[in-house]
Amino acid sequence: MTEPSTLDGLAAVLWDMDGTLVDSEKLWDVALYEAVETLGGTLTEEQRLSLVGSNMDDTAAFLLEVCGKPVDPESIAEMGEWIRKRTANLFDGPLPWRPGAQELLELLRAKGVPMALVTSTERSLTELALNTIGREYFAATVCGDEVDGLNKPDARPYRLATELLGVPASRCVAIEDSPPGAASAAAAGCTVVVIPNDVDVEPGERRVFRSSLVGLDVPTLTALLP
Repeated sequence: MTEPSTLDGLAAVLWDMDGTLVDSEKLWDVALYEAVETLGGTLTEEQRLSLVGSNMDDTAAFLLEVCGKPVDPESIAEMGEWIRKRTANLFDGPLPWRPGAQELLELLRAKGVPMALVTSTERSLTELALNTIGREYFAATVCGDEVDGLNKPDARPYRLATELLGVPASRCVAIEDSPPGAASAAAAGCTVVVIPNDVDVEPGERRVFRSSLVGLDVPTLTALLP
């Protein structure tokens, strides 16, 4: 018998994907650096890190601009499609888990806590990643191409997740690793557990910092709620 969460406690946990559940940012590195090479340019580490948490159109436009190429809808679409195909190839296999992520997923499911996946990655690539992560954990998934362009750091992705789950954002904990993701979840009204990975995240309202997911459980997450 599971222990259902209640609206006076922890209503749901909302998960970012890249860099939070799985260490897929390293695979994005491969695709983005190769994309820049095809454009005849170079990408600095600082420029790459600025893209953590970005959606595909913003990423493609940024790479074109860095390489001095025209930034127009057709070029953005072509660059995005190149990145998409390369990343799909890289995602088409087991992805490395972030420490403690798989264990926390299992624990939350066993305790009956609803979960949603909230990612800036597009649906087609997310579906490949879910072959590793497991679709069965999530009652809802929100992808970067399903929010009408209102991607992280806008509040829309996390608000949509709470609407799909039918729970108040104020009783949800979001788990994030990037500045855009943390800002999005906080703006939606969630408590945010930040597990920094490649990029530092500034302190802010509704943000709690942990070095990893290891050791987190339902009482610990519930205690973070206002």
